[in-house]
Amino acid sequence: MTAPWRHPSLERPLLGADELALTLASIEQVQSSNGMIPWFAGGHCDPWNHVEAAMALSAGGRLRAAERAYGWLRESQRNFGAWFNYYWPDGSAKDRRLDTNVCAYVATGVWQHFLASGEVGFVEEMWPMLTAAVGFVLSWQRPGGELVWSIDENGRPESYALLAGSSSAYLSLRCAIACAELLGDERPDWELAAGRLRHAVVYWAELFAPKDRYAMDWYYPVLCGALGGEPARERLAARWGEFVMNGRGVRCVSDRRWVTAAETAECAIACHLVGRTGEARALLEWSRDQRDPDGSYTTGRVYPERSTFPHEERSTYTAAAVVLAVDAISGESPTSGLFRGDGLTLGLDLLDSEDRGEDEAVVALRADRLHTGRGHPAIPVDEVEQPADSENRRVGLGGIGDGALAHDVVHDDHRARPGEADRPFEVVGVRGLVSVDEDEVEGLSALLVDDGQ
Repeated sequence: MTAPWRHPSLERPLLGADELALTLASIEQVQSSNGMIPWFAGGHCDPWNHVEAAMALSAGGRLRAAERAYGWLRESQRNFGAWFNYYWPDGSAKDRRLDTNVCAYVATGVWQHFLASGEVGFVEEMWPMLTAAVGFVLSWQRPGGELVWSIDENGRPESYALLAGSSSAYLSLRCAIACAELLGDERPDWELAAGRLRHAVVYWAELFAPKDRYAMDWYYPVLCGALGGEPARERLAARWGEFVMNGRGVRCVSDRRWVTAAETAECAIACHLVGRTGEARALLEWSRDQRDPDGSYTTGRVYPERSTFPHEERSTYTAAAVVLAVDAISGESPTSGLFRGDGLTLGLDLLDSEDRGEDEAVVALRADRLHTGRGHPAIPVDEVEQPADSENRRVGLGGIGDGALAHDVVHDDHRARPGEADRPFEVVGVRGLVSVDEDEVEGLSALLVDDGQ
């Protein structure tokens, strides 16, 4: 990968101690008394970005605040192991869709908090919640290894899987296995499921809906550890010019001029993982254009106008993504090796992949068709039925995702099916580490369309 810029000196701090403290405070100040961390004061909460924010608090040493966040998750988990997509500030469900990647991400958070605190008791306390969540997620794994993206409000699964979401869930499964090993509870079924999921992400692109306009589909297989080494470097280099706006950051969508700080931070981690730390630091330096004096970050900006989008929105998950990127690239804390996969298994891949070269693995990550799935356990309809007030302000890894993603990385309400035209809609927000909602992105005005600038 070659960069058309001179990256900042490696001696310059990514964020100074005072700057980091301000950003952490901007997240904690939004946290509700019950532990929920909404996107912004008075806004809604989704579990993936809630975990992302808790992870930033853990990495920054604000352990009790992070533990309150996990306490809220434990109290709000449904009896079949899942969480709804969105919650109002009072804790009631705003969107009752169930997203597999969103539900899996709690395992990443629990393991990361253990790395930060060293408290085995915390993992023991969260273990019932974690095992229930993993059980729900894996009940929706298809024969090819990929995960069904989501289950709608009537209990019906979507007909496709998402590459970014499955990539993020792969990291979560690895973290769940690490928690199990810590507690002496061997879970060979989880290791097999993780191996199958990685195999699908690396080799079987046809299993996933084609969403390659979205940045998270580009870098998430690298960010979450499914793809590494030279194939990972080649993957990032191949589309660098499409997604990276020089001096600004990473576009949420390749043909839009909307740069989001969360995707920029996540992509910085991916660059660091493949040895391109200069580029990683440059991306984080550029994200300062979205930093406010109080340490918060705007969700996104449209360039060259520098107008904020959504208007004047500062989101906790965006600040969290930057904190996690600083932590990963600085390498100075117990949590810095999370995305590097320190102490994590790759999973057990029993499928025959010996005949596949690494170059083929890179090509295989271009999705152009779908794979049919199988039946799944029923979910009580009364648990997922859409409420009357169902208007949904969606956003997109990470999720790092849903967001998803989110993020979305991963928390992705892709209403249009593969092969169908995306319908027009309005962008209302953007997800953190995994998740971009097409319904929100496509509706941007012509101002957002790339005109070659």
